[in-house]
Formats: sequence, C-alpha cells, structure tokens
Amino acid sequence: MPEEPCPFCEISAGRAPAKIVRDWPDTLAIMPLNPVTVGHLLVIPKAHVTDFVADPAISATTMLRAADLAGDYPAGSMNLITSRGTAATQSVFHLHLHLVPRTEGDGLALPWYSGRR
Repeated sequence: MPEEPCPFCEISAGRAPAKIVRDWPDTLAIMPLNPVTVGHLLVIPKAHVTDFVADPAISATTMLRAADLAGDYPAGSMNLITSRGTAATQSVFHLHLHLVPRTEGDGLALPWYSGRR
C-alpha cells in the first residue's frame, strides 16, 4: 500500500493549498485548517523532517523563524508547541511548531493539563 504524501511537503512544493502568512527560503508560516485561537499559526520547515529530533539544525532554524514571527505579535501571552510521536499527540509527521496566542479565559486547555494540583 503506498504511503500518503506529506501534507506539509505538498504545501511547501505548491501542490496543496494553504494560507501562507510568511515565506522564508527554508520555512513557511501558515494558518492551520482548524485554529484553536485567533492568530494560531503553524511554522514548518520546507525540508521534510519528521519531528524536532530528526534534524537538530532544521529544528533550530524553524524555532528561529517562529521566534521572529512571534515578535510581530503585540506583547502578550503565547504558547509554542510541538510534539514528537503519536503518544505525544503528533498527528502529522513533519516538524511543525504551533504559535498559539493566548488571552485570559480563552478556554483552551492544553493536552497535558491533568487537573492535578
């Protein structure tokens, strides 16, 4: 059975649609299909790497681009989230960083919130 094409590689190659917010030579910032807050973005490397461990140099560059982009937001709270592996909630196996602007009372509970004190 053939493997499904990587959706982020398809976007990077221009074969799949996406709302591109920023385009660097090595990285893209796009709007996710289902943003969890206003301003939620994904920062993805154009090169295919499965996660942040697969290629530390690409991971570092992607983080640099995310930090650069986050600096464009007005001062405020923000999560930067990435996952590695199914048990860690990774569903697309191409490195991607979620920039998630936060506001008091936005109702977003992160996946690792256990309710324990």
